[in-house]
Amino acid sequence: MRAAWAQPVSRQMPNRRAAERLTVALPARLTWKDQRGSTRFASVVTRDVSEFGVFVECPSPIAITQFRLVQFQLERDVRHMPGIPEAIRHGRLLSAVYRIVQPTRSGGRQGIALRLLVDPRRRLRPEIELDSDAHLELVAAAEPAELPVATV
Repeated sequence: MRAAWAQPVSRQMPNRRAAERLTVALPARLTWKDQRGSTRFASVVTRDVSEFGVFVECPSPIAITQFRLVQFQLERDVRHMPGIPEAIRHGRLLSAVYRIVQPTRSGGRQGIALRLLVDPRRRLRPEIELDSDAHLELVAAAEPAELPVATV
């Protein structure tokens, strides 16, 4: 007799992400205020980016807590690379630390998952490509809607 708990689970978990991840290593910078109000900086390297989140690795461990608000920005010379989400191209972006991966003794670096504080209802819309000869036409309603008239 086989126990149900002894059988391996082989089902795939559905991808519930709102935006696709792009695996890319780009130099970036984090800026935040510590508990004493002092401004702190850290140079980091992105590991993956999307419209709503970024995972970064720190070359040396930094003292930062979960749920801390930070300013994230890509270094200026890599902001316009193709494929980079539009949300992170324009300088500093407010984000929240929502997961911290501690460095390992075997040399693994500290990792920080950031939630970009952009409107989650914003979705990427495919850009409309128009020929140079294409014209946009505005269509007006044939008859205006009748408005009720108030009587006194």
